[in-house]
Amino acid sequence: MRKLDPVKHEEKRQQILQAASRCFMRDGFRGASTSSICAEAKISPGHLYHYFSSKEAIVSAMAESRLAQAAAHLGATTPGPDVVTAFLGAIESGIGVRDPSANALMLDLLAESARNPVVGGILRENHREMRMLLASLLRKGQERGQIDLKLDPDVATSILFSFVDGAKAMMIRDPDLDQAKSIEMLKIAISRFLRAPDVANSDASATDGPGAAANGMRARPISPRPVRS
Repeated sequence: MRKLDPVKHEEKRQQILQAASRCFMRDGFRGASTSSICAEAKISPGHLYHYFSSKEAIVSAMAESRLAQAAAHLGATTPGPDVVTAFLGAIESGIGVRDPSANALMLDLLAESARNPVVGGILRENHREMRMLLASLLRKGQERGQIDLKLDPDVATSILFSFVDGAKAMMIRDPDLDQAKSIEMLKIAISRFLRAPDVANSDASATDGPGAAANGMRARPISPRPVRS
């Protein structure tokens, strides 16, 4: 019996996941058949079942990969000096807000979870673990005086997910939206929501400093409204 090469096995597994993801994004979860996934991955059905027993098993593996990526981006194991910066960096580079196809896939799987109890269970468990990961990060920020102590980390986590999920949906609803500006405004809103008052005031003062213009954070004067007679 030939000995399994774990490196090659994982490489092939990732290739199948990427092929399945392309099929899901193109055809939707229900529209993507096992045969189309096999054709995209250039493997036989028997070879596919050697790695995954069903489409739901593929979704489960995708969810696990997403959780691992989130942990890496958020720095859950070795957080940086500022947890708000870590989270904003995750939004910028790891959450996938900019990818319309990936965002559409997320919404498609959410819709599927209402009809498919297996997919629903996978997504709920993944969301629970993501919330635990982020809530732990927020608690660390509160211990360091970076996150507002008045915030309940568990509730704040749900609010943050609503921010990000709403931004993803908006990218689909309005494809002509300026994504770069929208993401920058999203980051400003989240920073103001999370920051401890002292840190927030310090950041506000910094917006008028020499580097403010480069960061796009310079405070703009508010023009008074005309008084109607």
